[in-house]
Amino acid sequence: MLDYCSISHKSGILLWSRSFAPTSHAAGSVTSPVSSLVREALVEGRTADNSFEKNGLAFKWTFVNDLELIFVVAWQRILQLTYVEDLLNALKTVFLKLFEPFLTAFVASLHAASSVSGQASSTWNFATAFENWDSVFDKILRGFEEKATQDRRSRAKPAIRPAAEPSPPSDDSSTIPSQSNAVAVDEQQIARNVEALRNRLRGRGGRTGRRGPARGDTSSGRDSGPPSDSDTPAKRKSKAKAQRKWGDEAPSESEMASLDFSYETVEAHNKGAPDLAALVDEGSLGTRTQDGLYEVKDWEFTSGTDDVIAQMLKNDTRSTPASSSGSLGALGSLFARLTGSKVLTESDLKPVLEGMKQHLMKKNVAKEIAEKVCEGVGESLIGKKVGGFQTTNAAVRSALSNSLTRILTPKTSTDLLLSIRTKMSSPLPSTQQRLPYSITFVGVNGVGKSTNLSKVCFWLIQNNLRVLIAACDTFRSGAVEQLRVHVRNLSMLGVNGATNSKGRVELYERGYGKDAAGIAKEAIAYARDNDFDVVLIDTAGRMQDNEPLMRALAKLVAVNNPDKIIFVGEALVGNEAVDQLTKFDRALRDFSASSGGKERGIDGMLVTKWDTVDDKVGAALSMTYVTGQPIIFVGCGQTYTDLRQLRVANVVQAILSD
Repeated sequence: MLDYCSISHKSGILLWSRSFAPTSHAAGSVTSPVSSLVREALVEGRTADNSFEKNGLAFKWTFVNDLELIFVVAWQRILQLTYVEDLLNALKTVFLKLFEPFLTAFVASLHAASSVSGQASSTWNFATAFENWDSVFDKILRGFEEKATQDRRSRAKPAIRPAAEPSPPSDDSSTIPSQSNAVAVDEQQIARNVEALRNRLRGRGGRTGRRGPARGDTSSGRDSGPPSDSDTPAKRKSKAKAQRKWGDEAPSESEMASLDFSYETVEAHNKGAPDLAALVDEGSLGTRTQDGLYEVKDWEFTSGTDDVIAQMLKNDTRSTPASSSGSLGALGSLFARLTGSKVLTESDLKPVLEGMKQHLMKKNVAKEIAEKVCEGVGESLIGKKVGGFQTTNAAVRSALSNSLTRILTPKTSTDLLLSIRTKMSSPLPSTQQRLPYSITFVGVNGVGKSTNLSKVCFWLIQNNLRVLIAACDTFRSGAVEQLRVHVRNLSMLGVNGATNSKGRVELYERGYGKDAAGIAKEAIAYARDNDFDVVLIDTAGRMQDNEPLMRALAKLVAVNNPDKIIFVGEALVGNEAVDQLTKFDRALRDFSASSGGKERGIDGMLVTKWDTVDDKVGAALSMTYVTGQPIIFVGCGQTYTDLRQLRVANVVQAILSD
């Protein structure tokens, strides 16, 4: 059974609605669930398959582009309603057939009164115009519900008959070889093949000085002679790697310290002070604002097609057909297939959208995301009336550019400094001590979490903030030592690369094999008691499918409730980015709530190795599409200044370039 159905104009004017559950809404406006649909799905263009879920409700919708209408239905997500799409199509067809003259006049009046927005609808009485629609809607809905009920009953009847029939003799489990027997046969065959290979190797001199034992009982798959240690499964299982000993006695603490080159004193004694010039690239330094804040540089896409892309983003249609098509290369040739004055249909757009999908995939956009983006572009163009080559060309280019811009535009603030200073300046009760701003870095193995955490730390130090780095990667060998080296280097770099930042950064560590959630909690308490402004929590890399490790990460999040959870991913990945982000976000949400904390997901992304992809920046589109969260920084080098922030126009420019 449906919960809600509505017909509205894209401007936000509600033409008709029917609620089957208690829902409060003001006259002439869309209800709260549908408002969420418009704000979080339609505006951002992130649901090309026309499905959306919110607060236990599932939504489906369809458009009438020439009249700018949206038909929406909503129902409880746990219900399996198979007739929703057919219902939407039927409602759209019948509604247009009954009221098309009225709707055409209404839309024309809106366009004529666009300069005085919001006043045009006051002269239209929708209740009177659509007074017969309620009965028509009830009849259509009742027909689909009755048909669905009959289908369920017809599918349920055959399932009862086999229960009364006796099982056929072939179902007797005694006639079917057991799985263990099949496995035993396979093991015997493998053992025979291995033994035959060994005999051949011995005959060719593969093992000199030894004579292979004669083949014995083949039923067991083993030689008749005594098996070696390496051939015995029990011994092979119990055989563990022995600890290497360098002497008769265990090394002392002083000997261990002499081998640890991460400490400043030993490093300075043995190798001299680090080269500060190698840690900071003067050409990559950011700029100071009038408020004295240090901002990292913007990533800029440089290409010979800059002028062309700028023209595309402005939807300039003044160029001639030949120059427009030629300057856009392959992408322009796709647009050039649409010529003449006509109403765009699905068959017209299909070859263009297919070429557009291939272009996005070449830019490293995940296949699934490229398909959904193209579906969304096609959905917005079907039924549009265009005339002339330039107008058609501009319509397709504009739709793609607008879709990419909507997806990439962040819906939350990417200004970390503003968030930090807001928390630091917010009033607190006199009995409560202020907690530092905490950021947790998560991601898969080897993407550069620790390195880029250090770049973020350098940026925070440049803004006169005291930073504590919590070493919560207690699994990977060398993880603590790596952070120790970064802290030593950062403590020697100041606002302009001078050695005046000592005391602004420290490392909180508790060694290896400890509970990461407990270490993070201790680090935050230590930072609170010692007046640190920010805590950066480094976590161990883990694969998105490893449930025990994802539960441990969710426990860290639930126990410490960090202000930001930043996912660190690579710019090199395509389809893998979607899988990683989706599973990380879902696991964090599910396991953090089950661990006693509030549901938390990914709050933003930091994309590493950005300098290796040139204009193939599709990973940014894939990651933003999946989570709806912004990319806060991108890493583009090996020094502490190699951190950039993204501008939406620059990313769109790179994706659309040929």
